[in-house]
Amino acid sequence: MKDRFLLRVVIEILGSPKEHVEKTMGMVIEKFKEEYDVKKEKLHKAEQIKQFWNTFVEFEVEIDKIEKIIDISFNYLPSSIEVIEPSHINIKNQEFSNIFNDLLAKLHNYDMFLKNLRAENVLLKKQIKE
Repeated sequence: MKDRFLLRVVIEILGSPKEHVEKTMGMVIEKFKEEYDVKKEKLHKAEQIKQFWNTFVEFEVEIDKIEKIIDISFNYLPSSIEVIEPSHINIKNQEFSNIFNDLLAKLHNYDMFLKNLRAENVLLKKQIKE
């Protein structure tokens, strides 16, 4: 599928101290702009929420493959993605299946990573008790 998609992507960072949150957001923005065709960008200044600082950026980004929505989702964990254009997406069932099979493969990789991490954690706790 070689269509054009215009997305609104919101990426948030919460942490402390304020300088770290702002610096990290700057790095995220820089990397995102290197990887994607950003049409608009609006950075919201960091605000304090209890002992933490929160900032977010809104991008309007143009992509040429629907699969890149999944890449953005896994690589940046945005709080939201809105498809602005097109208003209607026509996709063949095989392409749709491929997209979701790729998504499932990534989820399985994360699941395996977490299971291995949990097993290592259990072993370390046993070693500490001995």
